[in-house]
Amino acid sequence: MADALYGDDPEPGEPFPAGRLCVPVRPGAHGCVTRLFRTPVGGRTAVAFTDPARLRAVLGADQPWIRLAEPALRALVAPLDVRDLRIDPLLTAPRAAATAVALPQPQRQPHPQPLPLTALAS
Repeated sequence: MADALYGDDPEPGEPFPAGRLCVPVRPGAHGCVTRLFRTPVGGRTAVAFTDPARLRAVLGADQPWIRLAEPALRALVAPLDVRDLRIDPLLTAPRAAATAVALPQPQRQPHPQPLPLTALAS
């Protein structure tokens, strides 16, 4: 009966319920790899969603994902020195496109002609 009343409620001080999260992944050499993101200030972070609909709303329907518990996700990204985990972020920005910018070539200035020695003597 206690399980029916409390279910998967969060512990005090935890904003989200315990349980499995939808974690975005990308293809890797030996299977799937956890997809990492950057915070607005440039720090690396792992991202997870509490349900597939939230993941699709933010990252699109074609984003592959797997289910992981929060402790498993943290253990997976810890060796990469990623400590931050964002759950149910509302917005992501696309990766900046790498574009080649043609810089103007510096104009070569002709070397000044040396003054005749007679002009320097006067």
